Amino acid sequence: MPKLTIHDLFEAKKSGRTFTEIRTSNLQEAIACAEAGVEIIMCMKEDLPILRPSIPDVFIIAAHNVNLPSVNDAGTAIGAAFELMNLGADAVYSALSPKLVESMARESIPVIGHIGYIPYRSTWTGPTRAIGKTAGEARKVFEHAKAYQDAGAIGVEIEIVPAKVAAEINRRLDKLILMSMGSGIGTIQYLFATDVLGTNKGHIPRHAKVYGNLGEEEARVQRLRVEAFKALQSDVSRGAYPEAKHIIGIKDDEFDAFINGLD
Repeated sequence: MPKLTIHDLFEAKKSGRTFTEIRTSNLQEAIACAEAGVEIIMCMKEDLPILRPSIPDVFIIAAHNVNLPSVNDAGTAIGAAFELMNLGADAVYSALSPKLVESMARESIPVIGHIGYIPYRSTWTGPTRAIGKTAGEARKVFEHAKAYQDAGAIGVEIEIVPAKVAAEINRRLDKLILMSMGSGIGTIQYLFATDVLGTNKGHIPRHAKVYGNLGEEEARVQRLRVEAFKALQSDVSRGAYPEAKHIIGIKDDEFDAFINGLD
């Protein structure tokens, strides 16, 4: 299918259609997503120059790191966002304040905010946990989402929020796309490639679903690497490598001419 547009995302919200998004960490994962028909990926700025020409038909949401660079003024925020767009992003991820998001939206930059559990702000909410399980907390999540909509963001990543709360936010805020990570309903269902592929070596979140066992396969391949390097090291140390078939010869008369030329 042709690459998605912002218009397509809002039409999908109206119809109830859902797209898949994967956070990739390398070119191989991104290409695999494209070949599998995954419509959207999230990547970092440094990956964009490689990914964009390799997956031209995939909608890319990009970020500088976990967020745009540290900023305290609209001009810097706009400049950083345009940098991502010029590198080929279709939308920009930013958990900056709605005030700064508004400055980007005024320049027609499609911005995705972040509500619910926000990892780099977790000092305010405590350890990894669902956000919005009390009426007061759910209200704050809703107000955060509405502030992003009012600022002109096209959507938000809504992370680890009760499904009923997310559904109500989705119903009430018709100009905001929900990019759901562990929050049930959403126009976009978002997971990290490491969780899908089974390569996550840390905490596996409740909302993750493992569809592959690449972790075990990568461990097996790593063992093969070690065995091969160890065998080479052993051959080198005992003089078994290189053998005659691994070296380049020279005809005797040419070698003699070479020596005579030196002398």
